[in-house]
Amino acid sequence: MRIIIAEDSVLLRSGMVKLLEDAGVEVAAAVGDADALLAAVARHPEVDLCLIDIRMPPGYAEEGIQAAIEIRRRRPGTPVLLLSQHVVSRYAADLLGGNSGGVGYLLKDRVADIEEFLVTLRRVAQGGAAIDPEVVSQLLSRRNDSELNRLSPREGEVLAAMAEGLNNAGIAARLVITERAVEKHIRSIFTKLDLGQDDHDHRRVRAVLSYLRGSDTFSPTP
Repeated sequence: MRIIIAEDSVLLRSGMVKLLEDAGVEVAAAVGDADALLAAVARHPEVDLCLIDIRMPPGYAEEGIQAAIEIRRRRPGTPVLLLSQHVVSRYAADLLGGNSGGVGYLLKDRVADIEEFLVTLRRVAQGGAAIDPEVVSQLLSRRNDSELNRLSPREGEVLAAMAEGLNNAGIAARLVITERAVEKHIRSIFTKLDLGQDDHDHRRVRAVLSYLRGSDTFSPTP
Protein backbone atom coordinates (compact mmCIF):
# COMPACT_ATOMS: atom_id res chain seq x y z
CA MET A 1 0.00 0.00 0.00
CA ARG A 2 1.33 3.44 -0.98
CA ILE A 3 0.00 6.49 0.79
CA ILE A 4 0.43 10.25 0.99
CA ILE A 5 0.37 11.91 4.41
CA ALA A 6 -0.74 15.52 4.84
CA GLU A 7 -0.19 16.78 8.41
CA ASP A 8 1.04 20.23 9.44
CA SER A 9 2.64 19.10 12.74
CA VAL A 10 6.22 18.06 11.95
CA LEU A 11 6.43 15.77 14.97
CA LEU A 12 3.12 14.04 14.27
CA ARG A 13 3.88 13.74 10.56
CA SER A 14 7.30 12.20 11.26
CA GLY A 15 5.76 9.84 13.79
CA MET A 16 3.11 8.65 11.33
CA VAL A 17 5.73 8.10 8.63
CA LYS A 18 7.81 5.93 10.94
CA LEU A 19 4.81 4.04 12.27
CA LEU A 20 3.48 3.25 8.81
CA GLU A 21 6.85 2.39 7.29
CA ASP A 22 7.56 0.05 10.21
CA ALA A 23 4.25 -1.65 9.36
CA GLY A 24 5.32 -2.15 5.74
CA VAL A 25 3.37 0.76 4.25
CA GLU A 26 5.17 2.83 1.62
CA VAL A 27 4.87 6.57 2.21
CA ALA A 28 5.05 8.20 -1.22
CA ALA A 29 5.05 11.74 0.22
CA ALA A 30 4.61 13.49 3.56
CA VAL A 31 3.60 17.14 3.35
CA GLY A 32 2.47 19.95 5.64
CA ASP A 33 -0.15 21.95 3.76
CA ALA A 34 -2.99 21.58 1.29
CA ASP A 35 -1.14 22.97 -1.73
CA ALA A 36 1.72 20.54 -1.18
CA LEU A 37 -0.84 17.73 -0.84
CA LEU A 38 -2.41 18.51 -4.23
CA ALA A 39 1.05 18.70 -5.79
CA ALA A 40 2.00 15.33 -4.24
CA VAL A 41 -1.13 13.66 -5.62
CA ALA A 42 -0.30 15.06 -9.06
CA ARG A 43 3.19 13.51 -8.78
CA HIS A 44 1.87 10.19 -7.47
CA PRO A 45 -1.46 9.58 -9.24
CA GLU A 46 -1.28 5.84 -8.50
CA VAL A 47 -1.28 6.34 -4.72
CA ASP A 48 -3.58 3.98 -2.78
CA LEU A 49 -4.67 6.41 -0.05
CA CYS A 50 -4.36 10.01 1.10
CA LEU A 51 -4.21 10.42 4.89
CA ILE A 52 -5.20 14.03 5.51
CA ASP A 53 -5.32 16.33 8.53
CA ILE A 54 -8.33 18.62 8.22
CA ARG A 55 -6.88 21.82 9.67
CA MET A 56 -3.70 22.91 7.90
CA PRO A 57 -1.96 26.14 6.86
CA PRO A 58 -2.53 28.87 6.01
CA GLY A 59 -5.86 29.34 7.79
CA TYR A 60 -5.99 26.21 9.98
CA ALA A 61 -9.69 25.92 9.17
CA GLU A 62 -10.80 23.18 6.75
CA GLU A 63 -8.03 23.34 4.13
CA GLY A 64 -7.44 19.61 4.37
CA ILE A 65 -11.01 18.60 3.67
CA GLN A 66 -11.26 21.13 0.83
CA ALA A 67 -8.13 19.56 -0.64
CA ALA A 68 -9.68 16.09 -0.25
CA ILE A 69 -12.76 17.21 -2.17
CA GLU A 70 -10.53 18.67 -4.89
CA ILE A 71 -8.53 15.44 -5.09
CA ARG A 72 -11.75 13.47 -5.57
CA ARG A 73 -12.90 15.97 -8.20
CA ARG A 74 -9.66 15.66 -10.17
CA ARG A 75 -9.24 11.93 -9.64
CA PRO A 76 -12.64 10.39 -8.78
CA GLY A 77 -12.46 7.43 -6.46
CA THR A 78 -9.09 8.30 -4.91
CA PRO A 79 -9.34 6.97 -1.33
CA VAL A 80 -9.06 9.65 1.35
CA LEU A 81 -9.01 9.26 5.12
CA LEU A 82 -9.46 12.43 7.18
CA LEU A 83 -7.94 12.92 10.62
CA SER A 84 -8.99 15.69 12.97
CA GLN A 85 -9.01 16.80 16.58
CA HIS A 86 -12.56 18.04 16.09
CA VAL A 87 -15.73 17.29 14.13
CA VAL A 88 -16.14 19.91 11.44
CA SER A 89 -19.11 19.97 9.12
CA ARG A 90 -18.89 22.73 6.54
CA TYR A 91 -17.53 20.47 3.78
CA ALA A 92 -17.54 17.04 5.41
CA ALA A 93 -21.02 16.02 4.26
CA ASP A 94 -20.07 16.87 0.67
CA LEU A 95 -17.08 14.54 0.84
CA LEU A 96 -18.60 11.71 2.88
CA GLY A 97 -21.90 11.87 1.03
CA GLY A 98 -20.37 11.39 -2.40
CA ASN A 99 -21.26 8.66 -4.84
CA SER A 100 -18.27 6.37 -4.35
CA GLY A 101 -16.47 4.64 -1.52
CA GLY A 102 -12.95 4.95 -0.25
CA VAL A 103 -13.69 7.61 2.38
CA GLY A 104 -13.08 7.86 6.10
CA TYR A 105 -13.09 10.33 8.96
CA LEU A 106 -11.38 9.56 12.27
CA LEU A 107 -10.85 11.67 15.36
CA LYS A 108 -7.17 11.71 16.35
CA ASP A 109 -7.69 11.29 20.07
CA ARG A 110 -9.80 8.17 19.47
CA VAL A 111 -7.11 6.36 17.46
CA ALA A 112 -5.71 4.26 20.28
CA ASP A 113 -4.96 0.90 18.65
CA ILE A 114 -2.28 0.81 15.96
CA GLU A 115 -3.37 -2.50 14.45
CA GLU A 116 -6.96 -1.32 14.22
CA PHE A 117 -5.75 1.92 12.60
CA LEU A 118 -3.83 -0.06 9.97
CA VAL A 119 -6.91 -2.20 9.29
CA THR A 120 -8.91 1.00 8.80
CA LEU A 121 -6.33 2.38 6.37
CA ARG A 122 -6.54 -0.78 4.28
CA ARG A 123 -10.33 -0.81 4.37
CA VAL A 124 -10.56 2.72 3.01
CA ALA A 125 -7.78 2.09 0.47
CA GLN A 126 -9.82 -0.84 -0.85
CA GLY A 127 -12.91 1.32 -1.35
CA GLY A 128 -14.61 0.90 2.02
CA ALA A 129 -15.84 3.46 4.51
CA ALA A 130 -14.65 4.12 8.07
CA ILE A 131 -16.41 6.84 10.00
CA ASP A 132 -15.85 7.52 13.70
CA PRO A 133 -19.13 7.11 15.62
CA GLU A 134 -18.86 10.63 17.01
CA VAL A 135 -18.49 11.93 13.46
CA VAL A 136 -21.48 9.86 12.36
CA SER A 137 -23.62 11.46 15.05
CA GLN A 138 -22.70 15.02 14.01
CA LEU A 139 -22.16 14.95 10.25
CA LEU A 140 -25.47 13.74 8.88
CA SER A 141 -26.56 15.83 5.95
CA ARG A 142 -29.46 18.21 6.46
CA ARG A 143 -31.60 16.74 3.70
CA ASN A 144 -34.69 14.58 4.10
CA ASP A 145 -34.31 11.10 2.68
CA SER A 146 -37.53 9.15 2.19
CA GLU A 147 -35.56 5.97 1.45
CA LEU A 148 -33.88 6.05 4.86
CA ASN A 149 -37.24 6.62 6.48
CA ARG A 150 -38.35 3.24 5.13
CA LEU A 151 -35.99 1.49 7.54
CA SER A 152 -37.12 -0.01 10.82
CA PRO A 153 -35.48 1.23 14.05
CA ARG A 154 -33.30 -1.90 14.20
CA GLU A 155 -32.28 -1.53 10.56
CA GLY A 156 -31.35 2.07 11.32
CA GLU A 157 -29.12 0.86 14.16
CA VAL A 158 -27.49 -1.73 11.90
CA LEU A 159 -26.84 0.87 9.21
CA ALA A 160 -25.36 3.30 11.75
CA ALA A 161 -23.01 0.57 12.95
CA MET A 162 -22.04 -0.18 9.34
CA ALA A 163 -21.16 3.52 8.95
CA GLU A 164 -18.74 3.15 11.86
CA GLY A 165 -16.96 0.39 9.94
CA LEU A 166 -18.15 -2.56 12.05
CA ASN A 167 -18.32 -5.95 10.36
CA ASN A 168 -21.26 -8.30 10.89
CA ALA A 169 -19.72 -9.86 14.00
CA GLY A 170 -19.07 -6.42 15.48
CA ILE A 171 -22.62 -5.30 14.75
CA ALA A 172 -24.02 -8.45 16.33
CA ALA A 173 -21.96 -7.85 19.49
CA ARG A 174 -22.94 -4.16 19.61
CA LEU A 175 -26.67 -4.84 19.27
CA VAL A 176 -26.68 -8.15 21.16
CA ILE A 177 -28.21 -10.08 18.27
CA THR A 178 -27.02 -13.00 16.16
CA GLU A 179 -24.89 -12.59 13.05
CA ARG A 180 -27.69 -14.30 11.12
CA ALA A 181 -30.07 -11.55 12.28
CA VAL A 182 -27.52 -8.93 11.17
CA GLU A 183 -27.35 -10.53 7.72
CA LYS A 184 -31.14 -10.47 7.49
CA HIS A 185 -31.27 -6.79 8.44
CA ILE A 186 -28.56 -5.92 5.92
CA ARG A 187 -30.41 -7.71 3.11
CA SER A 188 -33.52 -5.75 4.04
CA ILE A 189 -31.53 -2.49 4.08
CA PHE A 190 -30.17 -3.22 0.59
CA THR A 191 -33.69 -3.89 -0.66
CA LYS A 192 -35.28 -0.82 0.93
CA LEU A 193 -32.47 1.46 -0.30
CA ASP A 194 -32.83 -0.05 -3.79
CA LEU A 195 -29.12 -0.90 -4.05
CA GLY A 196 -29.54 -3.40 -6.85
CA GLN A 197 -27.43 -6.48 -7.45
CA ASP A 198 -23.86 -5.18 -7.08
CA ASP A 199 -21.43 -7.25 -5.04
CA HIS A 200 -22.11 -7.28 -1.30
CA ASP A 201 -19.15 -5.11 -0.23
CA HIS A 202 -19.94 -2.41 -2.80
CA ARG A 203 -23.59 -2.31 -1.75
CA ARG A 204 -22.45 -2.05 1.87
CA VAL A 205 -20.41 1.06 1.06
CA ARG A 206 -23.28 2.55 -0.92
CA ALA A 207 -25.63 1.95 2.01
CA VAL A 208 -23.23 3.76 4.34
CA LEU A 209 -22.97 6.68 1.95
CA SER A 210 -26.76 6.82 1.70
CA TYR A 211 -26.84 7.03 5.48
CA LEU A 212 -24.33 9.89 5.48
CA ARG A 213 -26.41 11.74 2.89
CA GLY A 214 -29.51 11.27 5.04
CA SER A 215 -31.17 13.67 7.43
CA ASP A 216 -30.26 14.26 11.05
CA THR A 217 -33.99 14.04 11.59
CA PHE A 218 -33.91 10.44 10.34
CA SER A 219 -37.00 8.70 11.69
CA PRO A 220 -37.23 5.03 10.68
CA THR A 221 -40.63 3.43 10.33
CA PRO A 222 -41.90 1.30 13.22
